Amino acid sequence: MKDVFETIGIILSNNLVKSAIIIVVSLIVYKILSNLLLNKTKNIKAVDGNRGQTYVKLANSILKYSFIIITFIIVLQTNNINVTSMIAGLGLAGAGIVLAVQDALKDIIRGLSIISDSYFKVGDIVRYGDIEGKVLVLGIKTTSIKSLSTGNVISIANRNIEQIEVVSNNIYINLPLSYELKQSKVDNLLKEIIDRVSKIDNIKECKYLGPNNLNDSSIDYLMGMELLDNEKKNQSRRDVIKEILLVLEENGIEIPYNQLDIHNK
Repeated sequence: MKDVFETIGIILSNNLVKSAIIIVVSLIVYKILSNLLLNKTKNIKAVDGNRGQTYVKLANSILKYSFIIITFIIVLQTNNINVTSMIAGLGLAGAGIVLAVQDALKDIIRGLSIISDSYFKVGDIVRYGDIEGKVLVLGIKTTSIKSLSTGNVISIANRNIEQIEVVSNNIYINLPLSYELKQSKVDNLLKEIIDRVSKIDNIKECKYLGPNNLNDSSIDYLMGMELLDNEKKNQSRRDVIKEILLVLEENGIEIPYNQLDIHNK
């Protein structure tokens, strides 16, 4: 039995074994704390909506990076590497490292400012370039959004956050109608369209906003719809257009084509 304990002692005195134990213990502690944090998400979301969920996910991201840094330092010290002396000895190399990680620092600073300024939160619909998507994760370095049209998940560095727009839960559609239609006929037609569109599941409210454009062969009449669920925006637009076309068809009205006048001399 004595030999067994001596063998265990020799094994545990090995720096590589110590390092492995430190890493495993660190992972276990991180998992416990992470699960405790994530279990609070439901309660926080019920009180503070998606903003509370955003705080929880950001806190989890900070917790992860903190554990990585702390574990790395402890492992170095365990292997008799003086971290303080190593940092002090970097000298000019330290400045190079700072320059190398400046983009990462920008991401972290910008990520914190997104949270503090409530620029957007998890669950919001945003536009990045030509992509509209739902914010899935707001991390300390990157923001992940899921495209509404393709379902693809895109990760965006937080330093590029100026290029992201928060999309409203409204859609606007111009309905082109002929100049020959009397205004009374147009009003009745729009009333029928609004009644039909208002019955679509995801439409909270539909309004006629008035004439919007005087085109060469038509007048655009602007309609605005407020949605219940912004994530279903694309499908709702298709549903609205379908109802408009059905009403026009039932009333025998065609959408005007662009016309070209040709004069012969």
